[in-house]
Amino acid sequence: MPPNRIGSPSRRVEALSKLTGAARFVDDLGMEGMIHGITIRSPLPRGHLVGLHLDPSFDWSEVTVVGPSDIPGCNRVPLLDDDQPVLADGIVNHAEEPLLLLGHRDPAHLERARRAVRVEMLELPGVLTLRQALRNEAPEDPPVHPRGPLLKEITILKGDPGSQWGAADLVVEDEVETGAQEQLYIEPQGMMAWVQDGVVTVHGSLQCPFYVRRGLEVVLGLGPEKVRVIQAVTGGGFGGKEEYPTILAAHAALLALESGKPVKMIYDRAEDLAATTKRHPSLTRSRAAFSRQGTLLALDMELNLDAGAYTTLSPVVLSRAALHAPGPYRCQHTRVHGRAWATNTPPHGAFRGFGAPQGCFAIERLMDLAAARLGLDPAELRLRNLLRRGDTTATGQVMREEMDLHGLVELALAGSGYRRRRAEYEGANREAGPEDPRRGIGLAVFMHGAGFTGSGEVRLASRAGLELGAGGVVRILAASTEIGQGAATVLTQVACDALGAPAASIDVAVPDTSEVPDSGPTVASRTTMVVGSLVERAARGLREDLEREAGLAADADPEAVAEALRAMARGGPRRWMADYEHPEWVQWDEEAYVGDPYPTYAWAAYVAQVAVDPLTGETAVEDFLALQDAGTVVNPLLAEGQIEGGVAQGIGFALMEEVVWSGGRMANARLSNYVIPTAMDLPRIRVEFRETPAGYGPRGAKGMGELPLDGTAPAVLAALDQAMGTRLTRIPALPEQILPGLQAVRGPASRGGPGLQEVRGPASRGGPHA
Repeated sequence: MPPNRIGSPSRRVEALSKLTGAARFVDDLGMEGMIHGITIRSPLPRGHLVGLHLDPSFDWSEVTVVGPSDIPGCNRVPLLDDDQPVLADGIVNHAEEPLLLLGHRDPAHLERARRAVRVEMLELPGVLTLRQALRNEAPEDPPVHPRGPLLKEITILKGDPGSQWGAADLVVEDEVETGAQEQLYIEPQGMMAWVQDGVVTVHGSLQCPFYVRRGLEVVLGLGPEKVRVIQAVTGGGFGGKEEYPTILAAHAALLALESGKPVKMIYDRAEDLAATTKRHPSLTRSRAAFSRQGTLLALDMELNLDAGAYTTLSPVVLSRAALHAPGPYRCQHTRVHGRAWATNTPPHGAFRGFGAPQGCFAIERLMDLAAARLGLDPAELRLRNLLRRGDTTATGQVMREEMDLHGLVELALAGSGYRRRRAEYEGANREAGPEDPRRGIGLAVFMHGAGFTGSGEVRLASRAGLELGAGGVVRILAASTEIGQGAATVLTQVACDALGAPAASIDVAVPDTSEVPDSGPTVASRTTMVVGSLVERAARGLREDLEREAGLAADADPEAVAEALRAMARGGPRRWMADYEHPEWVQWDEEAYVGDPYPTYAWAAYVAQVAVDPLTGETAVEDFLALQDAGTVVNPLLAEGQIEGGVAQGIGFALMEEVVWSGGRMANARLSNYVIPTAMDLPRIRVEFRETPAGYGPRGAKGMGELPLDGTAPAVLAALDQAMGTRLTRIPALPEQILPGLQAVRGPASRGGPGLQEVRGPASRGGPHA
């Protein structure tokens, strides 16, 4: 495989700058006369803001103060529903909500100023958990949200599930919960802003520069030519730097306008954890009908998400959760009813997987329960119901592309020794003494739709391209951001592959809204597939011009291509652009939720093996096989890293990452007590790919970055089922939840079979399960 082509494990294009420390993150930046900014936040989850009192004994002479009345445009964060204020004024809807901004050149003086502000509020009743919202405990005057407690509702309907319950041999009912999860990017939120020649420039850690620009236009009341957004080197995002940076950018820009000075705002870890978005907590109630042979006859799911105080991206998270909830299974009668509820916690938002982990968890737990009730191996039940080419999904989408889910699952079962180990663990657990570890093995089968849902890509109307400049260097022009996932490297490989050029001839432009076109946000597993396709098309156009104008031979080697580029560049800079073209086979009805929500899917089968300590309730994941088909793999090394990292986050989601809520606030907003997996907690993660080109992305590549978050937790919980002989219904499955389950089991009779016992775990600690 030639280096830097599609399929080669090329090293990251930014590797040297990061390894040597030359890469400059936002906190490395500075400007002459710069001041620092901080945010005064609400101490209560809900209340009427009576006043903000500045201590008259404090020296405020050099402190910049910005309140809601200082916002020159609209005091709303523009997103799907413009319901979130930039600075709260009147009713406050969540703890940590921004109320006031302060700026000063000395951070120590600024902290003293923070303590000299007294927030006066009249506390109001609120809704602090998802269960409260479901019990309809929202206050009516004033309402918990201007549109009421229900922010979004979606129904997917295929056939008539109600007609199947009476005729089925087995009807199973289930209820499962997932908690909030923190993105915990390695670099906290940070932003710099300054004003020069009437243009407001923001330079910061972010995923979606054009989202931020649009937000600033609205908040500042400026045209697009007066707002510039530049991405700094960014230390991770995972969705947490999708919509939230608009708020921080607006705060920094407001302070810059008010003070006339450059402003830097960097959250410390505690503020970042307490104030920013998290994965939506969920509660799903499911019902399924099966024949005696294990055929899935009907499926009915009620999926609920805790949106937090404002809408943010909850409608699209709910959409993806509902669309993935039926799983990769054939079913002629399916209903999914999804709802997103307002509560008085900080708003929840985008997180890798974007709703699909909640939906996938619900259906996979349901399949495990059904297998136990039918007396079938969970793998066998899945194999009897998997989608095949030509089948239709819950939305009526016909599976047109080549696919072999059955083959993928059989490979995963063979590669993990699933059938042999399951039998071995069954016998070992039966004979285990009171102090011996219990072991189990579990399977999850799932898919992830690549790209924006439905007509989303049409609305985005993405554009990307190439610019030939001095010395024959070709710059990739796209707004897609490198946030650690390898986007810059993958786009470079796509350009090299289509051009036949060496990597030295390719550069990637810094995402700067004054320099690059809007290629859409860096989210939704779309960068490689959608933006990569645009880069590929632009590169092919350049290649055709090289062959026609410079007489480049069709079989020219990379050095000959580089020479032809240098020759063409002598005529001055030129651009080759490509605009998004919607696949003609993708048809979607946004109102009815019928049709093709995604042009293609990545498919996966994951197998987890666990050991449980019966004395402490601690769970160790001892082995993990992640097998997926995400089309053509552009860079195997980066792809493997993506899957390994996603599995690590999924293990945290399953076993340890609990956001503890207390009075609507995150009570464990420290790295010392918000526990994530370390290298000592992770097994060897065996990553394998089976490549079936999709025909949509470059060389048939699909999206893959979000995929591993969808199936890791249900695979781990399925393994826990066998190890414990009980069934857990909420995650994270903490030791204090596991121990009572182990103690409830006496003897081997129910272990793993139809009599599997259910353990719901403690509903304390103030979370969505309270």
